[in-house]
This record gives sequence, structure tokens and C-alpha cells, in this order.
Amino acid sequence: MSRIVALIPARAGSKGIKNKNIYPLNGKPLIEWTISKAKEIKQIDRVIVSTDGDEIANISNKLQAEVFFRDKNLSSDKSLVVETVRQVISELEEQNYIFDFLILLEPTSPLRNCTDIEGVILELLNGFDSAATFSNAKLNPHRAWSIVNGVPSTFIEGAIPWLPRQELPEAWELNGAVYGININSFKKYSGISLLFGNKKSILMPEERSMDIDNLQDLKIVEHFMTQEE
Repeated sequence: MSRIVALIPARAGSKGIKNKNIYPLNGKPLIEWTISKAKEIKQIDRVIVSTDGDEIANISNKLQAEVFFRDKNLSSDKSLVVETVRQVISELEEQNYIFDFLILLEPTSPLRNCTDIEGVILELLNGFDSAATFSNAKLNPHRAWSIVNGVPSTFIEGAIPWLPRQELPEAWELNGAVYGININSFKKYSGISLLFGNKKSILMPEERSMDIDNLQDLKIVEHFMTQEE
């Protein structure tokens, strides 16, 4: 049986919403939605929250998630999540804990469901080095523009942004809901992307792909949750 660790990165600082990762969402701290979903997945052996915040740590402990305090240099808004992943892997190795896969779950994607997480796990079990969830791109890159000295030009050379949506090339974006990595493959990799090697996409519908960045996003998600109840 493969051992799987779920990692939830949750730093204390946030510019869009103060204390975003523990901000109330439909009666619960935001991070609780992700911890609870991770604990529902039977294949996941350990649920770890990486944080620099005492409040986040206390809430996570109450929800029976493990807490790993991260280095301060990994807690700024410019820090790369891949470095937090490396630190957690290093700490687990110091515990002599051997595991096969790591599933990264951002707290800002509370609408993901078990199927989305299990889909990524399945692809890792199928032999992929990494996998992640995608949704339809909010803006097709063929409709994006570059502006230099006030002069607009298509971001993609030769693109025709005036075409009907149906005639534009299909475009997808990482929605940040679920990432998965094979630990042995990751140790041989030195880049900053969480998608590397033999990689696989898992497609998610837009209604589950909302990423909370500001209060408006949070209100939209809360309204959606209320409608679903």
C-alpha cells in the first residue's frame, strides 16, 4: 500500500483578506473546509498544515491535523510553495517517515470535493510523476493584449481576438485546488513548478474551481454554499 501525505500550506499573512486562512466561511474557518475534506480521503495517511501562525496552528490542532511550523523565509507573499513542500519532506525524512506521494491542498479552494482529490491520487498511482487540477481559462490567451508605451498588441503574435468564443483554441488554467507529486521523482527535480516530469491534468468544473483571493470571492463562495444546502 502506498503512503500518502496531504499538505495544506497556510501562512498567516494575507493582503486581500486579513487572516484569510482562518476567516469565517459559512460558519467555519476557511482552512477547516480543506482539512475536513482531506481527512475524508481514506488513502491519505497524514494531514499536515504548514504555517507560521499560532491561530492557524491552534485551529488545525483542534481539527486533528498535524502542524509543522515553517521557516520565516518561507512565509512572505513572494515565497514559493515548492520550497515549503521541500521543507516538509525534509522534516518527514528526519522522522524516518517513508511515504510515496504528497497531495498539496490550498485552503483557498474550499469547493473541491473528494472526487477531485482522488482523481489526482489515482494518476500518481498510475505512474505519473505529478498531477494537478485544471479548469477552463477565465480569459482565453488569444484574447489577451500587451500594452507597451500605450500601444496595444495581441499578447500572442498572430492571435485573432475578434473570433467567436467557439472558434478560439481551447484554453485551460491551473485552478490551484489539488496538486500531487511522486516523492521519489520530486527528489530528482530542482525546478519551481509543482508540475514536472511525466505529468497529468485532472479537469474540474468551474463551479468547484473558485479560488478565494478577496472578500468578493469569499462572498460568492458563501452564497454558492448556501444555495447548495
